[in-house]
Amino acid sequence: MKYITHLFLLSILILGCQFKSKQKNSNENLAKEEPTFSLNEAINYCTAQASQTLKLIPEGELLPRNITRENNNEWKYVSYKDWTSGFWPGILWYLYEYTGDEKWRQEADRYSRYLIPLSNQSAIDHDLGFQVFNSLGNGYKLTKEQEYKEIVLRTADTLATLYNPNVGTILSWPREVPGMEWPQHNTIMDNMINLELLFWASKNGGTDSLYDVAVNHAQTTMENHFREDYSSYHVVVYDTLTGKPIKKVTHQGYSDDSMWARGQAWAIYGYTMVYRETKDPKFLDFAQKVTDVYLKRLPKDMIPYWDFNVSNIPNEPKDASAAAVTASALLELSDYLDDTEKSNFYRESAEKMIRELSSSRYQSREKNTAFLLHSTGHYPNGSEIDASIIYADYYYLEALLRLKKLQEGVPVIDTAHNTRTSSGL
Repeated sequence: MKYITHLFLLSILILGCQFKSKQKNSNENLAKEEPTFSLNEAINYCTAQASQTLKLIPEGELLPRNITRENNNEWKYVSYKDWTSGFWPGILWYLYEYTGDEKWRQEADRYSRYLIPLSNQSAIDHDLGFQVFNSLGNGYKLTKEQEYKEIVLRTADTLATLYNPNVGTILSWPREVPGMEWPQHNTIMDNMINLELLFWASKNGGTDSLYDVAVNHAQTTMENHFREDYSSYHVVVYDTLTGKPIKKVTHQGYSDDSMWARGQAWAIYGYTMVYRETKDPKFLDFAQKVTDVYLKRLPKDMIPYWDFNVSNIPNEPKDASAAAVTASALLELSDYLDDTEKSNFYRESAEKMIRELSSSRYQSREKNTAFLLHSTGHYPNGSEIDASIIYADYYYLEALLRLKKLQEGVPVIDTAHNTRTSSGL
């Protein structure tokens, strides 16, 4: 009987070993089938896609914005007045930075010049940073072209005219927008990104007051735009005279109380940048808090649905643009932390996002000439749902180039401009 029992146990052990061996071989085969991520290949892919897009853009000072099913999977083009107008020239400047090819400099200059009128007219909204700093600002960093600098400085002064000292923030929409109680003062989370224009200008010939406006905006937003768990409201409407918040709502999210994915991404990116420009540890701490709630609630593939609280997950559109913005921000944020474990966690999270965005599930490849698929622009408005959108491409390429710098031991951001110069040009 003992002999039979031992024989049975031996048989089970052998079968178990065989199963583990087969499982191991199966896992190895899956690993072989899944192509490994190549950073250089991903950047070269962007270069090739942008080359194809260049051939498609018609004459007439037009810039690509999105590719949707409604557009018959072709680029929709916009003028310099559109809030997304700076992302295409910004992409071209990044490609010039990466390749050193004069072709990209010439194209970047051509498309950037379409936006010059924005520096010579009154502000129509807060997006001047997205428009002018991403285009001519990037151009100045790479070329030191004095004309670019003068345009960027004029634009910063224009943006500052939207600042309300009673409130402590920049007015986002100086016009009537549904639900915004116009003419009360509205501020949206997206505005955090445009503060970089003011910081840069204050340290490169503009007035010190631009720095103060940017810091005040960041501080006031930190106090009023976030819930106890550090998720963000999209919009806060303030009383223009008293500066007190009237209501906290959404414009592009699922509900007033939900965490709109790209809004939270703007917060992560914005407060990381504010810490870079101020070196105030409270902003570094806050950047981590708004990051942690985002990372904690991500799905396994690291790409968020368009809103974290939408009721029909997983049958909801993703937002690759939010993932691209966040990945780029996390690579910078990881560079500022003394806590090695947390720094590594942020960097590894960013790399996971980048690898997923670089997969066949998210790259556009033969489907169109954009870089990425599956972004969501304005879901409540039925606009740009499950689309290729130009700002997703911009931040995806930025994230790739930042990762390359980190791998080469180069700082993600050139902070040489952080020393103030004298006011004026």
